[in-house]
Amino acid sequence: MNGRERVLAFLNGQQVDRPPLMPVVMMLCVDQIGAKYGEYVKDYQVLAEAQIQTALKFDYDIVSNISDPAREAADCGAHIEYYDDQPAAIIESDALLADKDKLAKLEVPDPFGGGRMTNAIKAIELMKQRVGDEKAIQGWVEGPCAEAADLRGINTLMMDFFDEPEFVLALFDFILEMELQYGKAQIEAGADIIGVGDAAASLIGPKFYTDFVWPYEKKLVEGLQAMGAHVRLHICGNTNAILEGMGKLGCEIVDLDYFVPVDSARESMGPDQALLGNIDPVSDLRNSTPEAVTAAIAKCHQQAGERYIIGAGCEIPRDTPLKNIQALTDYAHACRE
Repeated sequence: MNGRERVLAFLNGQQVDRPPLMPVVMMLCVDQIGAKYGEYVKDYQVLAEAQIQTALKFDYDIVSNISDPAREAADCGAHIEYYDDQPAAIIESDALLADKDKLAKLEVPDPFGGGRMTNAIKAIELMKQRVGDEKAIQGWVEGPCAEAADLRGINTLMMDFFDEPEFVLALFDFILEMELQYGKAQIEAGADIIGVGDAAASLIGPKFYTDFVWPYEKKLVEGLQAMGAHVRLHICGNTNAILEGMGKLGCEIVDLDYFVPVDSARESMGPDQALLGNIDPVSDLRNSTPEAVTAAIAKCHQQAGERYIIGAGCEIPRDTPLKNIQALTDYAHACRE
């Protein structure tokens, strides 16, 4: 089986030769081709080349256009700072929707309008052209809570849940429309999977997650699936309090950050949910040894059972020793039936 065959068969509940290997890699990729991260963020050709070469080097089963959370916000007109060798950053002190009345005049940007979303779509097209028969192609969109924080400012958004609930719902409506259009464009460009990154959702607690965020995540997930994509949910941080809700979204893959015990997630989400993760990217991977990496990922696998995808709790740090990264690949190969 090649990577694409393996991933799609696994997600469709079919027999596979080994667990899929799908870690989040971004800055690590750039170092494999000797480029700067600022180039990766801005140039789809650098992004595609970095992802492809890293996937080939470590036998990953996917390539992705993931780079930073600022693509959609940038195309909406948010203030973004770009750096030579770091991810792009959204300037919260100058949030686009600091004045909430601006939302009524804000138009959903065209994914093909020549902005940063267009750049990411081109990366999907190029990866599909070059390795689409060998590797699964993964696109990416921001989830409702994360994108709302990008546009409004995360601290202001946290108060809005209490003080401006109707505004939050209106903002989520805008975001849902934008992300479905962006996701559709990536699927049509060749994405097999769409990752939904909703990091801010881990900060708001179970009541606001259930009342506000979950219904929009559900609409986003179902909308992407209706277009033919599998969905991978990625919520950074401590999601222990919202595991049950995450499991009810119906995503094909749920990423677990290292704060969440895998056995707890399995208990909350049931035997059929595919779980990905979740060793600590720093202590268990970057600052570790190949032997310890193997032991840590084997423990996750044992707790998750058969519906398990190999990866770390979040992005693999760029300065992780290559022998430790290779240990994840070696473990996947050792599981081959």
